Amino acid sequence: MSPAQPDGQPWDLRGVLLPQLAEASADRPLSIYVHIPFCQVRCGYCDFNTYTVGFGPGADRVSYDSSALAEMRLAARILSDAQMPARPASSIFFGGGTPTLLDPAALARLLEGIRQNFGIAPGAEVTVEANPESVDEAVLESLREAGFTRVSFGMQSAVPTVLRTLDRRHDPTKLPGLVLAARQLGLDVSVDLIYGAPGESLQDWEVSLREAIAMEPDHISAYALVIEEGTKMGAQVARGELPMPDPDDEASKYEIADRLLGEAGYVWYEISNFARRESGEEGPSTQLRHASKHNLAYWRDWDWWGFGPGAHSHVGRYRWWNVKHPSAYAQRVTQGFSPAQAGEILDAQTREMERVLLAVRTSEGVDAPRAGAERDTFLQALPTLASEGLIESAPAAQGRAIVTLQGRLLADYVTRCLLGY
Repeated sequence: MSPAQPDGQPWDLRGVLLPQLAEASADRPLSIYVHIPFCQVRCGYCDFNTYTVGFGPGADRVSYDSSALAEMRLAARILSDAQMPARPASSIFFGGGTPTLLDPAALARLLEGIRQNFGIAPGAEVTVEANPESVDEAVLESLREAGFTRVSFGMQSAVPTVLRTLDRRHDPTKLPGLVLAARQLGLDVSVDLIYGAPGESLQDWEVSLREAIAMEPDHISAYALVIEEGTKMGAQVARGELPMPDPDDEASKYEIADRLLGEAGYVWYEISNFARRESGEEGPSTQLRHASKHNLAYWRDWDWWGFGPGAHSHVGRYRWWNVKHPSAYAQRVTQGFSPAQAGEILDAQTREMERVLLAVRTSEGVDAPRAGAERDTFLQALPTLASEGLIESAPAAQGRAIVTLQGRLLADYVTRCLLGY
């Protein structure tokens, strides 16, 4: 079981959002996340809210979609009552867990539920995560026919020994065929990599990168391994069976990733995310066709609604999170109650702090606050950060912070300087 949810304040069982706090705006996009909480095997590093078994009606793989559909209907009413303008989803992401453990027909019903309750914007990005062992070409074709436009494969590594350390069970030789099949079906393809696993050498990491690049996906994510409390790997580290990831080793691996991906035509748009630049494409990397719209929704602090047990949502000044257990979740939504466990109402200072913290991770950077002591602190930090080579000099002179490669490696430090912490 992953760590407990944050404490927060108790949430209204009806899920009511007050219009003045929901901050209705037709100009602020709405994104939707659908959490599928089931996996075949729980990976040793994973602290997500996932389960290898089901828990009865509305909380197992066969009937889970009925619970998520009930929450969608409830959410549509809540947003309407909060006087939010109708906003079709600009991006949709099915994550987990392993969403493709559900029957493709169930995933299609969930996507149709989004269409009926919220609408789906023209050109919306509709992503489903998949493990290589959980799909084949027929499943991919069913997903495309249902309306999915993008598949994100959990590759993690191309090296069998590293996959075993991470408790990943898939055959890495299967993935190239799946990526090719997905692209031939017209799906955008992303692959996720993890670096810093105990025992992974620099050569291992370069092998994984080159294998990923050779498949020519549209998007590659490269995440540093983080050992979380409450995970199997966390317990192994605590017992001295595995070492903690080495920050210097992870920095070296990130630099290798940036170099190899850049040489192959991939451009960073968020510290851990790289999009393939198409021939003739110009402009900021955050505007590239293959940059994930859903990723950017989080980094730009837009509205999103997370459906499913343990999912988090954010609308205006509201943030809340659902009960974690699938049974408790199913019981709440079946009875017509909000599944929210708790949440918080963000004040102006917190929102400004989070704006800086999130946007500094993107290639478009972050502008100084408009006024007040926060603006003074931000502007005073820019010359020093530029002189240290952590942010680009020209934007800094105009009151904007855009991190360099070294700044990406020290993004937390840059953020603290900009905020005066």
